Amino acid sequence: MSVDAISAEDQIAASPPTQPAAARAGAIVLARHGEPNLSRKIKLSAAGYAAWWARYEAVGLLPGQTAPAGLVAFGRQAAVILSSTRPRAIETAKAVAGDRAFLIEPQLVEAPLPPPRWPDWFRLSPRLWGVTSRTFWWFFNHHDGQESRKAAQARADAAADRLALLAAEGDVLVVAHGFFNTMVGRSLRRHGWKLKASQGYKYWAMRRFERGGPATPAGPELAAAVLES
Repeated sequence: MSVDAISAEDQIAASPPTQPAAARAGAIVLARHGEPNLSRKIKLSAAGYAAWWARYEAVGLLPGQTAPAGLVAFGRQAAVILSSTRPRAIETAKAVAGDRAFLIEPQLVEAPLPPPRWPDWFRLSPRLWGVTSRTFWWFFNHHDGQESRKAAQARADAAADRLALLAAEGDVLVVAHGFFNTMVGRSLRRHGWKLKASQGYKYWAMRRFERGGPATPAGPELAAAVLES
């Protein structure tokens, strides 16, 4: 399955600097991984979804995908590339980086998605379970003994701080996960970074952040990230 370039791609990959080169920090691009090799065309109980999510965390990419040209172009000229430890992110980073080495970071894994403990007769698709689980996790702190929202936010803040330090040396590409990338992006904006271009939250999509200059409206980012998870 070929992943076609979309309208924001060239803008993200090659946006001109908005500050003089001598004073400019590098850009930070947060990219979501490609499509994982696991079907969503099923209905599951809460326990079944928990098992499905565990498999999702362990699988790589659906075969036949091609990294978008704009993402490859940015990755090839970035000073540093970072990936989460999940196979779907690592395989995406390999598709982008080619023969280049990249950093594999546990700090960048997705925030957990523990479903509410509803009876087995209640069944949903993985997509609807994802929306439900993220809503309960975000608004009601339902973490079921896994990472809480507060802990994940602290992790996202620490990741944003590290990315800002790395960007002092040049452009930075992060290959990670839809919702956690959103949390990192919110933290970057709180610290003065501006969203310059966005492809949304779908597989392979990029969001570019820079210091200074006008920003692109972020829109209802939390809702959009949840719906694409």
